[in-house]
Amino acid sequence: MQMDSERGNQIKQDRIDDNRGLGCCGWIIVIISAIFAIFLFPVSIFISIKIVKEYERAVIFRLGRITARKAKGPGIFFIIPCTDSFIKVDLRTVSFDIPPQEILTKDSVTVSVDGVVYFRVSDPIASVANVSNADYSTRLLAQTTLRNVLGTKNLSEVLSDRESISHSMQATLDEATDSWGIKVERVEIKDVKLPHQLQRAMAAEAEATREARAKVIAAEGEMNASRALKEASLVISESPSGLQLRYLQTLSTIAAEKNSTIIFPLPMDIISHFMHKK
Repeated sequence: MQMDSERGNQIKQDRIDDNRGLGCCGWIIVIISAIFAIFLFPVSIFISIKIVKEYERAVIFRLGRITARKAKGPGIFFIIPCTDSFIKVDLRTVSFDIPPQEILTKDSVTVSVDGVVYFRVSDPIASVANVSNADYSTRLLAQTTLRNVLGTKNLSEVLSDRESISHSMQATLDEATDSWGIKVERVEIKDVKLPHQLQRAMAAEAEATREARAKVIAAEGEMNASRALKEASLVISESPSGLQLRYLQTLSTIAAEKNSTIIFPLPMDIISHFMHKK
């Protein structure tokens, strides 16, 4: 990637160096065009004066060659009719959606992933001279980069580690598009769609995990309750009257619920007393 960037910068520098000398024929054509522009001044003024907006830059070609190291703008600039042409380049940040890509992860799971990329033109001359369509090329490269990066990740990493995947994609795209004069500002993973069968399997696994955790919690609660009941039985066994008070408290609780039938337990010592009388 670094070699590509250096090669692109070298190509741009060579083209700029060639522009310093248009050749004898080139200068003759330029001079003739300038003379005609002067003679036809009232008309040529409307052709020569161009305006670019604050967020735009103009790359000027004179006889097919870039005229300056820096793009023109914003504001007013002049061109020579017949010999000069220019291309406007928008410097604003552009966003586009990466279409859903069917990707095979490292653990052989097929997922559908889409995302969004934010980029802008950092070098207008390179974006015009080094690539035919910087916007379209960046879109295609983003799709292939998404496939390449996610192909090295497991499903669990794709679902839980989106931030690092986004940073990795941004670094890769920014390095690849540097020679095109493109600056990739941000990459985000929007959605990860799993197959329906895998969704059901993951849901069943999560449900089983929750049920197992609930059973463990219930068992721990029963164990704690049994310990408390054991301690309560030891306290009640020391005082027989405490058991009678517990009976009365239970009856009071049942009566508050307006039940039609109340089962009242009798102590065994009272029943045994009547049996001895017989």
